Amino acid sequence: MQEQNNIQLHQVEVNMQQPTLLFQQDGHEVYWLGITENTIFRCNVYLIVNGNDVILVDPGSRNYFDQVKSRVAQIVDPTAVTGMILCHQDPDVAASMVDWLELCPDCMVYTSPRAQVLLPHFGAHDYKWQDIEIEPRLRFKSGQQLRFITAPFLHSPAAFTTYDDRSHFLFSGDIWAALMTTWSPTVIDFTHHRMQMDMFHMDYMASNIAARGFIEKLDGLKIDAILPQHGSIISHEHVADALDYLRTLRCGTDISYPNLS
Repeated sequence: MQEQNNIQLHQVEVNMQQPTLLFQQDGHEVYWLGITENTIFRCNVYLIVNGNDVILVDPGSRNYFDQVKSRVAQIVDPTAVTGMILCHQDPDVAASMVDWLELCPDCMVYTSPRAQVLLPHFGAHDYKWQDIEIEPRLRFKSGQQLRFITAPFLHSPAAFTTYDDRSHFLFSGDIWAALMTTWSPTVIDFTHHRMQMDMFHMDYMASNIAARGFIEKLDGLKIDAILPQHGSIISHEHVADALDYLRTLRCGTDISYPNLS
């Protein structure tokens, strides 16, 4: 595969029968694996490959395990997966962990302690996991790293995001998720996309305080793209708009108890 340093995300073409390369540089690769779920709640699964480190980001529902596994198999042997990042415990994010752990029993689970309380209810109990609040980094053997940034109450109290130092991608979980009747791999019109994010955020996110508190944690980070678990990828030209969207978001308790805000 030819080394690509500056893939233009807004020009990425998706073939739903194969993984989509989003970034490749210095042996570090990021893929959108996707699933062919044709609903407004379409889920995104991502894969990060760095040498012998192979990390699934939010591996998804058990319903689509075979499909995700087949995408991984087009890149590496699925038994070579070394880790899973589970940004919270919802089944559309994390339920397939049991299938991946059966296939890769030495796989490390990266999650928060609040999520870890609930994850064993999917049926897997004896597995290795890293508390991202105690150790907020995943260090690759190459020396490169991922950083875990907590995002409490967006929407889960266990929620966190993952920042890739190499690609400058922010894997945001349910933050900046969108419910889309017509899906595209990347955001085309942010004004229209804002309405699609509203359909999710106004009901699911806790409050403007939670949103602004999280945005403050991102201060100083170079973000070239935001990769949510639902909806379209937000490429570089829309990142500033996406940050502003979250700063001014009125949601959750702001709407339920407007007299108290």
